[in-house]
Amino acid sequence: MSNLESYPPVFRQKNNDQTQMVDPNGSSVKDFQKYYSDPVPLIDLQRMNLEKFGEACKDWGLFRLVNHGIPVTLMSQLQGQAKKLFSLSFESKQRVFTSPVSYFWGTPALTPSGAALAPQNINWVEGFNVPLSQLSQFQAHADPMLDSFRVLLEEYGKHMGRIARSLFEAMVKNLNLDAEQSESNLSESTGFLRVYRYPKLSEANEAAAFGMEVHTDSSVLSILNQDQVSGLELFKQNEWFQVKPIPGSLIVNLGDMMQAISNEEYMSVKHRVKVNKNEERFSICYFVFPGEGSVIRSSKYKPFTYSDFRAQVQQDIKTVGFKVGLERFKISADHEQAS
Repeated sequence: MSNLESYPPVFRQKNNDQTQMVDPNGSSVKDFQKYYSDPVPLIDLQRMNLEKFGEACKDWGLFRLVNHGIPVTLMSQLQGQAKKLFSLSFESKQRVFTSPVSYFWGTPALTPSGAALAPQNINWVEGFNVPLSQLSQFQAHADPMLDSFRVLLEEYGKHMGRIARSLFEAMVKNLNLDAEQSESNLSESTGFLRVYRYPKLSEANEAAAFGMEVHTDSSVLSILNQDQVSGLELFKQNEWFQVKPIPGSLIVNLGDMMQAISNEEYMSVKHRVKVNKNEERFSICYFVFPGEGSVIRSSKYKPFTYSDFRAQVQQDIKTVGFKVGLERFKISADHEQAS
């Protein structure tokens, strides 16, 4: 089977097997020379500088994490196994990944795959959605490759939970929030992984070809493990800025829930993913949320739970076609003055 047959049908129309592949090692050599001038704030998890960490959260809403304690072998094995599974035929992926690990394509996982979207509105992405708390149910499959994938995901998920908890506790300390009250604002039981493949688009008008359109994450925080193909961009000071892939590092960005929890001291960062004309891009992202029923209280927003937020997002996607997000929960200026 050619690699093209593993793509969802709509992705095959603008690609062909004649596209010349670029050696990923060759393309990353030039980037390597620029690593030392990389402006993204660098945070060392083992030697946390709280002041520097707070500045990164305020000024960027995103940082590069090193010394995170995840074995390099685990990261590379998980990426390798994901690539094998993505290379299965489109029909196989639809058949095998239904529950609890599900397969999606063309849209964020919030909306049904390919749901009534015109081809120009489809995100150039496919992925597996992995709710970590239900992953043990995925072991019924007799396929050794799937079982190996489950084991790797479980181990990786434990590292993600550990890292997320450490970072959140540092944020609570920096913001002088009540540690006991804040504890339920991040619950490891809500954590899930999304494993993404962004197919190459050989006829791409690169200015318009998106693997993922501009958005903010709904999470408290998101932790990204990306391969060596660039594509992630963040919006900062009215400009789009490329977040380079650097081996062994993770990218952490803050989401909508953290913006509300911090009373807008920290902001949820706008970002997008551009597709590559010559190479596929793979990434694995972990998202974590407040606990079920945990009420977020802030002087800038009406009290709400993540369930309230998610229901509003899903409603907005149905009615206006996109996520409105925190604006729906904002306290108006008139209400602030009155109170």
